[in-house]
Amino acid sequence: MSNLPYDQGGVGRHKCAACAYEEGYKAGYSLKEKLDINEVLNGLEESQAASQRHKSPHAAYALGYYDGVCAKTNSK
Repeated sequence: MSNLPYDQGGVGRHKCAACAYEEGYKAGYSLKEKLDINEVLNGLEESQAASQRHKSPHAAYALGYYDGVCAKTNSK
């Protein structure tokens, strides 16, 4: 979470960045090809937890997706 950019705007405002990462990881690990980030973010709970406070859930989802793909394909 510490390397994610800050973001306080749009549909991701106050959304759980850790939850977004988990959703992205699952999508990446399953090699999902059609993604709707707004749908994912709208379904997440709000969070103001310290380590993810004001962190970009968009970037968290993208990082999770990348990590999931790498885990699935044994690369990184």
